[in-house]
Amino acid sequence: MSTGAAVVWTPEFLGYDLGGDHPLDPIRLDLTMRLATGLGILEGVEPLVPEQAPDAEIQRVHVPSYLAAVKAAPDAPYGVGHGLGTEDNPIFERMHEASALVCGGSLLAAREIAEGRVDRAVNIAGGLHHAMADRAAGFCVYNDCAVAIAWLLEHGFERIAYVDVDVHHGDGVQAAFYSDPRVLTISLHQHPLTLWPSTGWATEYGEGPGAGYAVNVPLPPGTADPGWLRAFHAVVPSLLGAFRPQLLVTQCGVDTHMEDPLANLGLSVDGHREIYRRLRELAGEFAGGKWLAVGGGGYGLFRVVPRSWTHLLATVLDRDVPANRPLPADWVAHTAGLTRQQLPIAMTDGRDTGYEPWTEGSDRVDSAVIDTRRAVFPLHGLDPHDPRD
Repeated sequence: MSTGAAVVWTPEFLGYDLGGDHPLDPIRLDLTMRLATGLGILEGVEPLVPEQAPDAEIQRVHVPSYLAAVKAAPDAPYGVGHGLGTEDNPIFERMHEASALVCGGSLLAAREIAEGRVDRAVNIAGGLHHAMADRAAGFCVYNDCAVAIAWLLEHGFERIAYVDVDVHHGDGVQAAFYSDPRVLTISLHQHPLTLWPSTGWATEYGEGPGAGYAVNVPLPPGTADPGWLRAFHAVVPSLLGAFRPQLLVTQCGVDTHMEDPLANLGLSVDGHREIYRRLRELAGEFAGGKWLAVGGGGYGLFRVVPRSWTHLLATVLDRDVPANRPLPADWVAHTAGLTRQQLPIAMTDGRDTGYEPWTEGSDRVDSAVIDTRRAVFPLHGLDPHDPRD
């Protein structure tokens, strides 16, 4: 039986600010929390306030020389290397402190679950899944997802499944556990031929004892809700059933949306809502209800991210929002003062999320699915050609 859910939040998360016109604008976090509050989703919920992760925790994933470079970067913006000071990863004041706080948020969520206070926890500021052991990448300084998973492995968990639904490949988390059979990483993302970081092929399936425990589903540009959900259901439930994780960690980036300026998939807010509901079900079915959700990408700052992540918060808290729920007038008024974009009026894009269950067909999504199933299903005792598996 569920022991409840926790929301990790502090306004200090807004300090992770890459500045200027950088697409990873923390306004998306502020607008999400404002919207969730306005809809009553957070009523009676006391957010858990994190502290900065200590160096020793961050070094479960990142090498000490990289931490030293991050700390030194604000005073030496052109001479630290490690992927810092680039267009994607500009240096900003208190960069280490802000990044360590995001890690601390995901660690706090992990600790709440591990110590039995809750079964579910969410940190929308997290999901910085591209950071590597010794370098920043893709707007990510420290990899809070990998840090939280590494901590969980040292605190009683032996099988953790990580499902990444961001439009970009979850390369940093995959790299951190590529040879570790205790962590099953599954990433559904836009095809690497068409989007950075150009990794995440079906043939990247782990190495050594971790062979079969890295799973990649590269989807063609333009894939919309029905195709994306068809691919998800053709791969994820079977692998979770075979792996039987003790906890499900999910990176819930929403840059898969059809309006996202940095990518080319075609999902809707309705599709995101359906994804979160299915992840919740899978956590209940295969992971004893234990679910740690983090944010990720998403650059539709005003029209998309706040609605999608409000659905995420609602789903984690079992306070599901009807798709046709109108947006609060005060939220719309506040947001209208920040953008010239026309704002939506409800928590829906009006899209149908129905899909046909997978069979070995011949369209582009099915081709991606069968490549993934052929690569990894036999390593888990599953038949890649049998839709019942």
